[in-house]
Amino acid sequence: MEKRLITSALPYVNNIPHLGNLIQVLSADVFARYCKMRGFDTLYICGTDEYGTATETRALEEGITPKELCDRYYKIHSDIYEWFNIDFSDFGRTSRPEHTEITQYIFKKLDINGYIRKQTDEQTYCETCSRFLADRYVSGVCPHCGYESARGDQCENCGKLLDPMELINPKCSVCGNKPVVKKTKHLYIDLPVILPQLKKWMDKASADGFWAHNAVQMTNAWIRDGLKKRCITRDLKWGIPVPKEGFEKKVFYVWFDAPIGYISMTMHIKEDWENWWKNPEEVKLYQFVGKDNIPFHTVIFPSSLIGTGEKWTLLYHMSSTEYLNYESGKFSKSKGIGVFGTDAKETGIPADVWRFYIFYNRPEKSDALFTWKDFQEKVNGELIGNLSNLVNRTLTFAVRYFDGVISEGKKDTELWKKAVRLEKGIEESLEKVELRDAFRKIFALSSLGNKKFQDAEPWKVVKENQDEVKNLLWNLLCLIRDLAILIRPYMPETSDKILDMLDAKDNSWEKLGKLSAVKYIKKPELLFKKLEDKETEAFRDRFSGSQEERKDSTVNKFRNKVELRIGRITEIEKHPKADRLYIEKVDVGGRIRACSVLQRRRAPWEKYHNCCKS
Repeated sequence: MEKRLITSALPYVNNIPHLGNLIQVLSADVFARYCKMRGFDTLYICGTDEYGTATETRALEEGITPKELCDRYYKIHSDIYEWFNIDFSDFGRTSRPEHTEITQYIFKKLDINGYIRKQTDEQTYCETCSRFLADRYVSGVCPHCGYESARGDQCENCGKLLDPMELINPKCSVCGNKPVVKKTKHLYIDLPVILPQLKKWMDKASADGFWAHNAVQMTNAWIRDGLKKRCITRDLKWGIPVPKEGFEKKVFYVWFDAPIGYISMTMHIKEDWENWWKNPEEVKLYQFVGKDNIPFHTVIFPSSLIGTGEKWTLLYHMSSTEYLNYESGKFSKSKGIGVFGTDAKETGIPADVWRFYIFYNRPEKSDALFTWKDFQEKVNGELIGNLSNLVNRTLTFAVRYFDGVISEGKKDTELWKKAVRLEKGIEESLEKVELRDAFRKIFALSSLGNKKFQDAEPWKVVKENQDEVKNLLWNLLCLIRDLAILIRPYMPETSDKILDMLDAKDNSWEKLGKLSAVKYIKKPELLFKKLEDKETEAFRDRFSGSQEERKDSTVNKFRNKVELRIGRITEIEKHPKADRLYIEKVDVGGRIRACSVLQRRRAPWEKYHNCCKS
């Protein structure tokens, strides 16, 4: 059986992931669940990307060590992904010992094979902070599009990769002062020399593995514009030490070591990790990334592996999405804009509802927009009005008129001809990793069932023709079982609920399209709660602006409405008109105020009275 190795881009550890970030880990989760249901030997690898300037600087700002910061955010990320029901084979960390071991091994191989170059560079240096600045910690105006908050490594607005020296009016992102330029020695990977091997591999892999259109476009643009030597070292303390004489005080650039994390995390859980990462004949590697991460996975990471001269498992399929935007702007971790994983948990809306919307609206071929209004409409219209409606109306009818016992009937040939065609289309889309397309076809299948129920009007004929109605229900119940199997990769909790109500134990993919007896229907329960206008408006207001602005807004509201003061109780008396109230006199800064206080249950009067006297 074919092996499928699945990865999603490692989330950077010093922030809370928002819905846009979650698309990749959730997409890989859906595909991994599907592969397991199909019987493929499957690994799903992900973890936190922990090294680099962002972590070191954030830790410095908070007065803690980088390790302490990473430990805290690793727990936050793990809790969020667990709440979203993401089923990793391993959710690892790039700070593990295996990661240092394999990263240094790959570097040494590249160095031995002549692909590493020494170079003296001019680099931005902040005299106020007394440190060289990593590219992303220099900000200024993008020379290509004029965006005023471009980072030194990549413009968030136009997506162009940058050198901080290119920025107009550069400044240190930590202190805001203008940096100076200093000379420093660094190591580079010589991509132009590796290019012929890379190009030969890419031409075949992108066709065989049907890469996403934007992945092919962006990679070809990199190659067409001419690959350059890429710096792989940084002047930092928090990172993997460079094992080369004269460079011992430097660490590897995070974008050299981070993709190698997929290998190190596999090493952590598999002694036979080489059967996965050095076995291209039997293993297909599927990688899920956002479009801003494409070149690192299609050029830099495979070049690093090709340059070792060893036989590595290289990328088979690249699933790269466009951006998910938020209301009137972009999701942004750095600016705290959007709905974050912790926010989703706090809404009280179940994880499967969020999973539904993310996949129904997945930005596969163009940018998508999250708005609270659209979220409400899709949940109420499709998730509840379509899928949940079919399940509820069919099961309720079966329980109400037949006590949940529906014997095996006659196959509705016309219905199942359409259903099987849709089910085959769903499987074909999943094999091509067209997750949104497959998901929408599932809802088309649900619509087919709803139309069948509505056209048959069983409520009109149930008393006169019970056999006909039973036959209709049996076919629809088999269709609902198929729907429960098909949504399992997308909404696992909902799948479990539906299968439990059907008392169906076997949820294997092979059951699709095969009608079998439904033994007993349990009393149905509503799968989801409708989202009301007032509720979604409240969420829209609550999650507008940045996280910092929301925090300030909450604090200011509290300050404006509540005045906190510390006082000393000077006297306590029993309330003359209430058994469980006392009257206290409180000295607040020289002013005596009287107030009524509720008596604690079973607390004796003497306790309060004597306490006041003491």
